[in-house]
Amino acid sequence: MGLLEGKTAVIYGIANHRSIAWGIAQAMQREGARLAVTYQGERVERYVRDLAASLHDPLVVPCDVTDEAQLAEVYRQIGERFGRLDAVIHSIAFAAREDLEGRFVDTSRQGFLTALEVSAYSLVSVTRGALPLMADGGSIITMTFAGSQRAYPSYNVMGVAKAALEAEVRYLASDLGPNGIRVNAISAGPVSTLSARGISGFSGMLKVAADRAPLRRTTDPAELGDTAVFLCSDLGRGITGETVYVDCGLNSIGL
Repeated sequence: MGLLEGKTAVIYGIANHRSIAWGIAQAMQREGARLAVTYQGERVERYVRDLAASLHDPLVVPCDVTDEAQLAEVYRQIGERFGRLDAVIHSIAFAAREDLEGRFVDTSRQGFLTALEVSAYSLVSVTRGALPLMADGGSIITMTFAGSQRAYPSYNVMGVAKAALEAEVRYLASDLGPNGIRVNAISAGPVSTLSARGISGFSGMLKVAADRAPLRRTTDPAELGDTAVFLCSDLGRGITGETVYVDCGLNSIGL
């Protein structure tokens, strides 16, 4: 029997086969979870549906997390299909390219608001929508990066958004602990995803990470999937309000 046998999860943030969310989806299915996956817009729908075809009878639903009506429809369909929800995976982030270049001080007001809404506030909205289906408790996981704690070149407003996201994890954990719902973040090392490639100099960041991390390599998305399984399973039942680093030890190293 798998670690997630009998559990149902919704996964936000799959864009293609390189997505961290896809690595998590594969790991969760391997451990027996029933899955709902979302996609944003027609541009990525084909990729997500092609990937979902390799899963066992998933629910595939469109969702723009800035649209409360679409979020409500996701949970309506999950309730109709599965009747309950045990885990939410939030792997969503966005900032305009111009706000990931140059100086942080030059970030536009609208660019700041967009990055915070999509990358941070969306965790609050997807969590709130999930609560009626999580009457028996469960686990909520979001994805973050060490740019929340230290300044990284060309990470800029996204670092600020990730700092807000990590604070939200602590406040949501405090709110929802009495309901048996645990909330945690996984802080991944640099991973070559579609969104990461929008960061100027990202290939150099990967090389530095591989050279400096104690394990002398970068993070495998499968490792992030395994960590998500652990946190969503009964093995992680005592962990909430935490940021768990899965970065080959990079965060523990100075200059």
